[in-house]
Amino acid sequence: MSSDTGANALVGVDVGGSGIKAASVDCNTGAATGRIRLETPQPATPDAVAETVASLVRQFDVSGPVGCTIPAVVMNGVVRTATHIDRAWIGTNAAELLSRATGRHCVVLNDADAAGVAEARFGAASGQAGVVVVITVGTGVGSALLVNGALVPNAELGHVFVEEHLADSWVSDATRSREQLSWKHWSSRFERYLQRLHEIIWPELIVVGGGIVKSSDKFLDRIDVDCELRIAALGNLAGIVGAAIVAGDIERAVTSDRS
Repeated sequence: MSSDTGANALVGVDVGGSGIKAASVDCNTGAATGRIRLETPQPATPDAVAETVASLVRQFDVSGPVGCTIPAVVMNGVVRTATHIDRAWIGTNAAELLSRATGRHCVVLNDADAAGVAEARFGAASGQAGVVVVITVGTGVGSALLVNGALVPNAELGHVFVEEHLADSWVSDATRSREQLSWKHWSSRFERYLQRLHEIIWPELIVVGGGIVKSSDKFLDRIDVDCELRIAALGNLAGIVGAAIVAGDIERAVTSDRS
C-alpha cells in the first residue's frame, strides 16, 4: 500500500482507454507520488471500470475525497458523451457510481479539463492571464479552456472541423501512427488545427499535452500560430493531478460553506 498521510494529499485517478492510473497528490504543490497503473477492463463498462478504480484507491493510505477523470463530457457528475469510452457510460452518474464503489466521495470530470486545471495551477500555464487553451493529443484530441486560470468546463474543441476534417480524428496521434504520416505532414495538419482554434478563441497561450509531447522535438519548431505555444509540463500525470486538485477545491468550498 502506498502511504502518504500528508494533510494536503488526495488520490487522483485518470481513466484512459488502455490504462487506469492513480497516484497520491499533494494539492499544495502538485507533486504526485506512488503512481499505480492497471489495465482498463474490456469492455470498459461502468461497473467494470468502477471496480478497477476502487481497487486502485484501496492501495493508497490517503483519506479524503477522490478526484477521477473520464474521457467524456461530464456535467454534475453525469456522463453525457462517449467518443472514447464505452457507450454504456452515457447517462451514468459516474460520481455516484464511483463513490459507492470506493466508499469515498468522488468528484468526476473530463480528462482534458483535469489536465488543464493541473497545467494552470502548477504547470506550463501557471500564472498566465487571459485565455489559455490546453490541447491533449493522443488517441483523440481533448481540450481545456481556461480564463484567468479558471476552467470553462467541457469545451470540446477537439470537435472543431478544419475544412471537412474533424480534428479529434484528423490530428490524433493514433491517426498519425495508423496512416504512417511523416512528422512534416502531421505537423502541417496540427498547425492548421491550432490556427483554426486561434481564429475562434483568440488565446494568449496554447499548451500542448498528451502522448504526442514525447515527440515534441519532431514537431514544435514546425508550428506557427499567432500566440505563444508551450509544451505541457506535467506529462502523463496532469490528469491525475488535476482531478485531485478539483476534488480538494470542492471539499474546501463545502467545508467553508458549512462553517
